[in-house]
Amino acid sequence: MKGGPARGGGRAVVRPRSAVAALVAAAALGLVTGRFVLPSPSGADAHPPERSVAAAGGASQGASAPATPGASTPTPSASGSASGSASGSGSGAPAGATGPVTKANLLAPSAFGPDTGIGKIHVTDRFGDGHYANAACTGEKTLEETLGGPGAHFRGLMTSPRTNPSDPTLALDGADQVAREVAAEARSASLAQNFAQRLLLEQVPCQEETPGHWVYGRTTTLRLAPDVTASWMGAYQGTLNTTGTAPEGKEPCGGIAVLRSGTHYGVLEVNACLGTAAMDRVVRTALSQL
Repeated sequence: MKGGPARGGGRAVVRPRSAVAALVAAAALGLVTGRFVLPSPSGADAHPPERSVAAAGGASQGASAPATPGASTPTPSASGSASGSASGSGSGAPAGATGPVTKANLLAPSAFGPDTGIGKIHVTDRFGDGHYANAACTGEKTLEETLGGPGAHFRGLMTSPRTNPSDPTLALDGADQVAREVAAEARSASLAQNFAQRLLLEQVPCQEETPGHWVYGRTTTLRLAPDVTASWMGAYQGTLNTTGTAPEGKEPCGGIAVLRSGTHYGVLEVNACLGTAAMDRVVRTALSQL
């Protein structure tokens, strides 16, 4: 599942992964503090790789897209609950998905409304394995390398029909990438939950980076039902990272989300420069459709 910072054609140099013990310790610490802290990686970049497609309602860059407000800080705990999580459960809550993932479960261009200013969005799909949204700061791997599972559905949404020869779900020019989603089904709801937690932990190291390096912000958790949840992090340019973490009170420029609905799970990377409200809307749409 390709999302977060390793996007487009050119991939950042892969950094060694944090030790398993570090992840376990970070997860334990996150459950207590509401924020994950892992050792900062070396080799900082000033900007998130290939973040593109303009910002709507905020600073624009390149093509066209959106922005907005807010953020909270939960943890990818088994229950999905955490401080600041946005709860949508209750009467009329959606049921967790069952059965195989199909193209109908993937995010459609209509999720990016006219207000984003993105324009026409081209969609490409494929099924199989491949790199997903994990970034160089966590160590880029394929989905199978991370989860050991079978193939998944990959979908690319972009403003140009020109795709990367190595993967048609990636735009030939990273600036044309609007979003990329990878989704699959697990044998059980509990296994899907486990996969989603592991995929979220893969992104955690990117919340702590040396000043000047792009960074992910706090984790925001959405809960539409007990087994229909999403956790997403906004992305911030290196120019906004002056302390080693995302700046408080600033709007993100796109970001990454880990989704889970029943036996379905996935990762959505939003390359378009969306702010908080727009990210929340797109993530909710992707989660409802998964």
